[in-house]
Amino acid sequence: MIEILVGSFLVFMIIGALIALETSDLLSSVISVGAVGAAMSICFLLVGAPDIAITQMVVEILSLVILIRATIRRDLTTIDGDREFFGLMATLAMIFVFLVLGFYVFPELPRFGTPSMLQSSQSPAQHYLRNGLKETGAANIVTAVILDYRGYDTLGEATVLFTSILGALAILRVYSRKKKSHDGKK
Repeated sequence: MIEILVGSFLVFMIIGALIALETSDLLSSVISVGAVGAAMSICFLLVGAPDIAITQMVVEILSLVILIRATIRRDLTTIDGDREFFGLMATLAMIFVFLVLGFYVFPELPRFGTPSMLQSSQSPAQHYLRNGLKETGAANIVTAVILDYRGYDTLGEATVLFTSILGALAILRVYSRKKKSHDGKK
């Protein structure tokens, strides 16, 4: 079931990448790349890697902010009525497809307030709760999971987030320095 959903997202990502390559409008290309990154984040979530999905989404948002800021300065286009109607219909169709797939993949959701980790006795969460103190010596199970069980993963995520923030600051700072130097000459 999840394989079908991940496969459909992979097809969506390929189509989005092709649109990004073939379109002549820079802003549409950037939005298509953003859709590919958001679909990749959803795929990570579906295969059971929520931490990587969150990291992907943060990096994607920072990248989109930088790319849209760079694109808007270069590519000013207007949208006519026909394109606006087509965009609205395409958006509504995608929302409908995601709703149908969501109800197909998750036909019966657990009752509100029922922890999902209690549904499977073999889940990693059950192992962490049963053996966390004995295996790690940490009294706080959250600390044990983040620093002991998933230490390298946490280090990699923190490195990616830190690097993306530094890159965003470096790009935005260069732009503000150029703007200040041009304003000073006037």
